[in-house]
Amino acid sequence: MPMNSPGTDRERLIRRAYASDDKLSVRQRTHELYTVPDIDFTAWVLNCIQWRGDEWVLDLGAGPGLYFAPVKARIPHGRHFAGDLSLGMVRRQREHEAAEGSRLAVMDGQAIPFADDTFDVVLANHMLYHVPDLDRAAAEIKRVLKPEGVLVAATNSIYNMPELSTLLRRALLVLTDFEYVEDTPLVSTSTAYRFSLENGSVILARQFFAVARYDLPSALVFPEAEPVIAYLDSMRDLREDYLPEGITWEQFIEVMRQQVERLLAHSGQLIVRKLSGVLVATEAGGFAAEYVAMLKQGGRA
Repeated sequence: MPMNSPGTDRERLIRRAYASDDKLSVRQRTHELYTVPDIDFTAWVLNCIQWRGDEWVLDLGAGPGLYFAPVKARIPHGRHFAGDLSLGMVRRQREHEAAEGSRLAVMDGQAIPFADDTFDVVLANHMLYHVPDLDRAAAEIKRVLKPEGVLVAATNSIYNMPELSTLLRRALLVLTDFEYVEDTPLVSTSTAYRFSLENGSVILARQFFAVARYDLPSALVFPEAEPVIAYLDSMRDLREDYLPEGITWEQFIEVMRQQVERLLAHSGQLIVRKLSGVLVATEAGGFAAEYVAMLKQGGRA
């Protein structure tokens, strides 16, 4: 079993898991096609804060540019900056139809290459769980935000997709011994657990005065096995090293396929419950602005 999480290994992330947007696109497309109710998740995330229209925005871990167009629609008089640890992703960003006028660069969230108090909004959506030192990243984000600026960080709950977690454990039960399955790191130390809606609030609160949590429950409804297997297979680079010794990824995927097909034959569809959301953190802006102003007035009284 690896000492370091595959999900925080810099070389693995930039050379395999996110060398291009191919595997990430599989997961994004799965959510777009099979989520019920049909929700524009990027719009929902951005609507968790109020926009003036002139903000300077930094999109950390921007991937292929999923948030580019909706952000720019909200800041007609602002400026847009974006970056990713992967050069392949930054190249993909430059091809994005909404990239014109944006400043794009390879960027590490633990060492953000901007001066103090630069941005009104920092987006860190579904990426902080890949950062090795979360406290350092949160401190860096706070440093580059203006005092009234806000961090918007979309992530998942630890209770996200429990049906898939059950299927993962059952697959391993078929392939290995029960003792391993009870505490399998394939599930219990999944990368997303490092920065979830639950512990992410605590991590951000160590740096920011106020943190708000917004939840969005939904479900994936699959009528056939293939999209489920494609979704799982897209995460191979992040999960394969957690398999027990002697078990191949191909064996694991085959058992997963058999389980999903049996469930579909019995029920006609596979429903996987989702719980994602947004953490908004700030020192004195956004949802906390009025309260902070009241504290300051009280302190002068």
